[in-house]
Amino acid sequence: MRSNAAPVNRHQEYQRMKAVTYTGERRFTLTDIEPEPVRPGSVRVEPAYVGLCGTDLHIFHGHMDSRVTKPAIIGHEMVGVITELGADVSGWNIGDVVTVMPLVWDNTCPACQSGHSHICQNLQFVGIDTAGALQQQWVVPSDLLVRVPEGVRLAHAALVEPVAVAVHDVRRSELTRGQQAVVIGAGPIGVLIATVARSVGADVAVMELDPGRRALAQELGLTTIDPSQVDPVAWVTEWTHGAGADVVFEVAGAAAAIRTATNLAKVRGTVVVVAIHPEPRLVDLQRVFWRELRILGARVYQRTDFEEAVRLIEAGLIPAEQLITEIVPLNEVQSAFEKLEAGAALKVLIEVGGPQQ
Repeated sequence: MRSNAAPVNRHQEYQRMKAVTYTGERRFTLTDIEPEPVRPGSVRVEPAYVGLCGTDLHIFHGHMDSRVTKPAIIGHEMVGVITELGADVSGWNIGDVVTVMPLVWDNTCPACQSGHSHICQNLQFVGIDTAGALQQQWVVPSDLLVRVPEGVRLAHAALVEPVAVAVHDVRRSELTRGQQAVVIGAGPIGVLIATVARSVGADVAVMELDPGRRALAQELGLTTIDPSQVDPVAWVTEWTHGAGADVVFEVAGAAAAIRTATNLAKVRGTVVVVAIHPEPRLVDLQRVFWRELRILGARVYQRTDFEEAVRLIEAGLIPAEQLITEIVPLNEVQSAFEKLEAGAALKVLIEVGGPQQ
């Protein structure tokens, strides 16, 4: 449980600390490093839990070696406790439980000037382009903090960032109550999109080949499609009484998935591309033309998405307990990535340290 003891600045107690660094060639190494000083406008946070996601797996596979500076401390799905305040920080106290919206934009590019700073043309993603949360002390700008309410379990709050992704995807689709949506892919983000879509009153079906992931979706009360057993186009056509889905979320990241997505959408339906595709894909533009489909990209999130994600977790509308496959200590990051790669885990949290609940 969270302590009621008066919090104190503890930075003077710290000397060297533990961190996990990506060194390339599919290797993460536990090491000792010097803590950063707390700068004006920043805070020191002790991460409690850090989640590993598909983007982190891309780093593990070396797909982002041209972007990350090795040795790299990654990690952007997190929850932790403030232990030190820098000068000029207001509105926060030592002991506050927080998560971090890991985006830094320049406020000068055309995207920022048009109100789309979350996809700044010079966006820095904290935990990829700059140091992330897989360290025992993390110094971050205070304007990236998002408050976690009292009573929310720390491990559950580590899911705020991926829930914010799902909130943004559903909001971007303009899905409304009573509409029908198909989610292609029942990984963590796919399940969260389906859950958020259901929370707005939509009827949702999830398409997934993997029987374990399909079973989890079914346990959560979601309708599932096994494309190895049924023709998904025929199934969706029958489910929607011949119309097609109002919205299709492509979350699988496979070539076949993006081709299928355009075949599932209704006339003037919407296809939302959520997955990161490592290479260009073939898209059925004849179908896009014939049905006047709308294809949208959904990349990250805005602060309102983070705030809504916190609200959904606090309200118990996110199946956090079912999504968290395993919690492992900081010295097992390498094996955690190997489990994710093998498909043996859905969401793994790294227990970094700090106050636990």
